[in-house]
Amino acid sequence: MSVKLSIIYYSSTGTNYQLAQWAKAAAEAKGAEVRLVKASETAPMGAIESNPAWKEHYEATKDVPEATSDDITWADALLFSVPSRFGTMPSQMKQYIDSQGGLWATGQTVNKVVSAMSSAQNPHGGQEATILSLYTSMMHWGAIIAAPGYSDPVLFGAGGNPYGTSVTVSGEGEMQEDVKGAVEHQVNRTLDITSMVVNSSN
Repeated sequence: MSVKLSIIYYSSTGTNYQLAQWAKAAAEAKGAEVRLVKASETAPMGAIESNPAWKEHYEATKDVPEATSDDITWADALLFSVPSRFGTMPSQMKQYIDSQGGLWATGQTVNKVVSAMSSAQNPHGGQEATILSLYTSMMHWGAIIAAPGYSDPVLFGAGGNPYGTSVTVSGEGEMQEDVKGAVEHQVNRTLDITSMVVNSSN
């Protein structure tokens, strides 16, 4: 049985969308069933239109499905990708997570395998703290966190974040580290752990 993976991301200007796309390709190459969905945009149009890169990305990804509760119940594993907002996840993703109280109350988040990725404008701009803020919610869900740790040398070249792949993004929107390999390793590790969990429950 193939693992079912929901990749749930939020991206204003495209960085985390790219991370999510790399993750999707890696998961499909490993034989997983994959859903790629985005947290709903909650920012006012005035804010979006004031930033050309944000507006361009908003228009370019209109066809990407918005995440729903079904994307959690369907999946064996969840991979989140979010930018940092003052050291925590953005409000768009927080709203999505906060709206899952019904699933939490009925035990439908328990034993979901989860992992997370992030981005920020500088190496100490909250990359690690952002992932940890998301993992705190996952602990409340009773989820199983599949952090990459230092399980492969590729992680050191990508910045060495043991909590999840993270990347520094310049003011021009360019990634400053080569993290594609780290994303692929994180996905493969998450799927391997998920297979163990799924098989042990069958």
